[in-house]
Amino acid sequence: MIRFDKVFLRYDTGISLRDLSFSIEKDEFVYLYGDSGSGKSSILKMIYMDMFPNAGTVEVMGSDSSNIKRRDIAKIRQNIGMVFQDFYLLSDRDIYSNIALPLEIQGYKADEVRSKVALKADELGIRSRLSHYPHELSAGEQQRVVLARAVVNSPDILLADEPIAHLDEKAAAEIVQYLWKVHESGTCVVFATHNEALLKRDPARSMTLVSGEVVKDRQL
Repeated sequence: MIRFDKVFLRYDTGISLRDLSFSIEKDEFVYLYGDSGSGKSSILKMIYMDMFPNAGTVEVMGSDSSNIKRRDIAKIRQNIGMVFQDFYLLSDRDIYSNIALPLEIQGYKADEVRSKVALKADELGIRSRLSHYPHELSAGEQQRVVLARAVVNSPDILLADEPIAHLDEKAAAEIVQYLWKVHESGTCVVFATHNEALLKRDPARSMTLVSGEVVKDRQL
């Protein structure tokens, strides 16, 4: 489903990723573990086709970064959910509209949108907040909205970039539990984190990154 082949990525400030080669299958839950600047977010952005390698190739669901056309990137993203660390909710839209956005872009009918948004809002305990705006919600509630938006169209891949970094212990545990539920429903989950305790508490395959290199790939 996801394959990196001898991937190099260089920023103006220096090399971010070095000779990365690995694959992730559709039935996996994978942690990208490492400190800030280790390359976790860059990997997620390349899976999302928001960033491209200077050398090597990234293949996602059969599409190759070296020859993909811009119009095809949008098609791939319809099957990828993205959970951001910094939320990126639209402040001028209520919670319902934020969650519904991916469905509206894909042309779902209004009744289908209502049904799918309500389902995810119920699963994540934010049904009563749908008419509110992002600034009226706590950090934990906002992250639930981000997660609902990412999974509302049942993506094949879910990318989570430090999704519990700003949350208290209880809220973080609930988010992680829901990510596992999404995985068990058939979605491939790639979870970037610097939280070593999380890997011990909820073990899965973990790829440890140091200075843009995978120094350990622990398969479970």
